[in-house]
Amino acid sequence: MISRRVLIVDDEENMRHMLSVILSKEGYEVDIAGDGKEAVDKMESSAFDFILADIRMPRVDGISMLKELTKRGMYPTVIMMSAYGTADTALQTMKLGAYDYITKPFKPDDVILTLRKAEERERLKTENTLLKQEINKEYSFANIIAKSTEMRDMFATIKKISGYKTTVLITGETGTGKELVARAIHHNSPRRDKAFIPVNCGAIPENLLESELFGHEKGAFTGAIKKKRGIFEEADGGSIFLDEVGELPSALQVKLLRVLQEEEIRRIGDNRVIGIDVRVIAATARNLISEVKQGKFRDDLFYRLNILPINIAPLRERREDIPLLIEHFIKKYNKKLDLAVERTTKDALELLMDYQWPGNVRELENCIERAMVLTGSNLIAPENFSPEIRHTKEADHYSLIMADEFFSIKKAARIIEGELVRKALKKTGGNRTRAADLLEISHRALLYKIKEFQAEG
Repeated sequence: MISRRVLIVDDEENMRHMLSVILSKEGYEVDIAGDGKEAVDKMESSAFDFILADIRMPRVDGISMLKELTKRGMYPTVIMMSAYGTADTALQTMKLGAYDYITKPFKPDDVILTLRKAEERERLKTENTLLKQEINKEYSFANIIAKSTEMRDMFATIKKISGYKTTVLITGETGTGKELVARAIHHNSPRRDKAFIPVNCGAIPENLLESELFGHEKGAFTGAIKKKRGIFEEADGGSIFLDEVGELPSALQVKLLRVLQEEEIRRIGDNRVIGIDVRVIAATARNLISEVKQGKFRDDLFYRLNILPINIAPLRERREDIPLLIEHFIKKYNKKLDLAVERTTKDALELLMDYQWPGNVRELENCIERAMVLTGSNLIAPENFSPEIRHTKEADHYSLIMADEFFSIKKAARIIEGELVRKALKKTGGNRTRAADLLEISHRALLYKIKEFQAEG
């Protein structure tokens, strides 16, 4: 355990000695000063976690010391002591930055308890600072993992729109990270210190969704035994993320439109309207334009949501991001699972680059976590993947050959030959003689096919 440093500031030698003995026994590293000036001088050359200072001292008293420390930009945790204390004096020292105030005479336990409380406060402050740093790191655009032009352009758009209250509609396939983008928009906006509340519109039963969003009054319906604030009220001053907004039933689409237009809500069972200040960020994996044409989604609500559209490209369309994401997930799960995986093998990376990723980034993350758990070494190999990923090329080629519009025997034979050559070379570790034996062709014929199919390397 790291020893905490305490500076005792008192003009009475007996008091300095007594406190030094008490605190040293409790494991504190103690230094002393006879007045406020000596304390300020010591603070210039040494760092102290806490200061125990008398208020009444010659030359520079405790209050003057506090003012001088503030003037010099020093903000240690200061606990004031005095035998002449009054409520006004205590309030004055607290306004000047003192953490607490104890009155002489005091018991040793009083001092120790006050210091322990101060330590706990400092610990919580440190944890809070670290947590904010982690949040900043997680959602900071400077650390976003992307190389593709599509994603870089999207990040530039997010930077431009984050500071405005305008509604945003995020579109993209399942697993592309729509909520992550929504959180990034909120975190980089003036609303970052207020609430961010995500709501999955498709996961809440229709008969409960209105109450969840807008709240209700006591007795508004069977089971409403007390008044309830809705999510829009809870998010006042912040942001609400309506995920799968395309799942909203028609009646609630009308009410959401009114909220966006009027910036007010009405609880179920209440005639009063309540003004709200909420930024709405919506997301959907559906094609809302098609839903509008089919009459399944209100066109006026769509246009109100779609003021600032953001589309997240699927992972298969930005494959250059895959190696960066793999590296990120390996670091993440090494830390989380206490592993020491270094990287993927070349063959494993090729499989990951070839796979279509219908589940996008979420599927890739799950794949890497699974592979890291299954591998018995510091490398991720093809055998650590699911059958769907391991047989990607074969599946793609089979799908091509069996497609309704495909009839060429010559092209099909070429595809199959190429796969067999690659499999044989892989099986033999690149030994061409042994591969030729497996394929039941001559060594010279294999060399010709390697060149033809560009299977080498």
